Amino acid sequence: MEAGPAGPGRIEDPPGDRRYLSVGPVDLETGGHLPDVVVAYESWGTLDAERSNAILIEHALTGDTHVVGPMGPGHPSPGWWEGLIGPGRPLDTDRFFVVATNVLGGCRGTTGPASAHPDGRPWGGRFPYVTTRDQVAVEALFADALGIDRWAGVVGGSMGGMRVLEWAVAFPERVAAAVALASTAYATADQIAWCHPQIVAIESDPDFQGGDYYGTGRAPETGLGIARRIAHITYRSDEELSGRFGRDAQTQLSPVGEGGQFAVESYLDHHAGKLAGRFDANSYVVLTRSMNSHDVGRGRGSVAAALATVTARTLVVAIDSDRLYPVRLSREIAEAVPGARLAVLRSPHGHDGFLLETALVGDLLREHLLPSGRPIG
Repeated sequence: MEAGPAGPGRIEDPPGDRRYLSVGPVDLETGGHLPDVVVAYESWGTLDAERSNAILIEHALTGDTHVVGPMGPGHPSPGWWEGLIGPGRPLDTDRFFVVATNVLGGCRGTTGPASAHPDGRPWGGRFPYVTTRDQVAVEALFADALGIDRWAGVVGGSMGGMRVLEWAVAFPERVAAAVALASTAYATADQIAWCHPQIVAIESDPDFQGGDYYGTGRAPETGLGIARRIAHITYRSDEELSGRFGRDAQTQLSPVGEGGQFAVESYLDHHAGKLAGRFDANSYVVLTRSMNSHDVGRGRGSVAAALATVTARTLVVAIDSDRLYPVRLSREIAEAVPGARLAVLRSPHGHDGFLLETALVGDLLREHLLPSGRPIG
C-alpha cells in the first residue's frame, strides 16, 4: 500500500520526486525486527501489461533514488547517473520501466535511523544491524508490492553491485539480467579495514551522542567529514590525484610553513562539506556496516558455490584503476557465474569511474540489456 511522505530520513525534507511504499514488518538476519518498513523510490517509463520490463537500479553508499534529474526541493544534488535513463538512452524508457529504491538504513526516504521508532522518537542509536541480505529481502517485498515477479535487469555499482549479486544468488528466478559494476562478491579485509576508521571517526565525534543526536541541535558533521575524506581517497586513483593536483598550493600561501593548504587537501575538504550537508551520519555507519556484512557465500557453502547458482545473464564491470575494488575481485565473480562476461574499463578515475565514465557504461548497458534489440524479460 502507498504510504504518505512520512518517511524521509532527514525528517524535514520534502519528498521531491520520491514516492513511498510500506512493505510491512521485517525480521532481520541477525535477529533484529522492524515493525513497518517504508521504501522510497523513483521511477521512469511505464510498466508493461506483463510486468516484465522492469529494471532495478541499486545505488552506492551515499547515493539515493535520484539517479537522474535536477537538484531541487528534496534533492540536494542532481542525479548521480545523468544521461543513462530516458527515451533512447541506454536504460531506454520507451522499452523499460526503470526503478530506483533508497536502501534499507538509508536517509532519503526508506526506513533508517532517522525514521520514527514505534515510541515516536527517531530510532537513532537503537536502529538494528542490517545486512546486504536484509536490504535485498526488503527490495523483494517492494517488488512484490509492485507486482513485479521478475526483473528484466538489476544494475548497480559498488555497494549497489553487492545487492545486484545478492539478488542474483538469493532470487535467481527473479533476475533475468544482472550488471555489477566496480563491486565484489564479499567484503575483503582491505575494504573492511578502510571502513573501520570511518566508523570510528563518526562515533568518536562528541556530537554523535551515541547516535541520538536528532533534535539536539548538534550533529557529528566533523566525524562524518573525516569519514568522507578517508573514503574519497579510496574512490579515486593515484594517477588522477597526482595529475590534477600534484603538490600545488590552493592559495598564495604556501602549505610549507606558511599556513596554506595543498590543493588536494582543499579538494577533500570540499567533498567532506558537501556530504555533511546532504547525508545522515547514522546512515553512513549503518550502511558501512552492511557493506562489511556482504558475503554471498555465507551459509551457502562458499562464494564460488553461491555464484554457481546464478542463472541471470550476467555482466561484471571492473575499472582498471580501482584500488578499492580491484579487477581481481570482478574476475572472481565472472569466473564463478555461469556464462558471465567481464568488461574492464580503462579510466583514470579509480573506483568512481563507474559513476563518471557514463558513455562507456552506457554502451555496456545497452548491449547487455538489449542484446538482440529486444529487452530481456
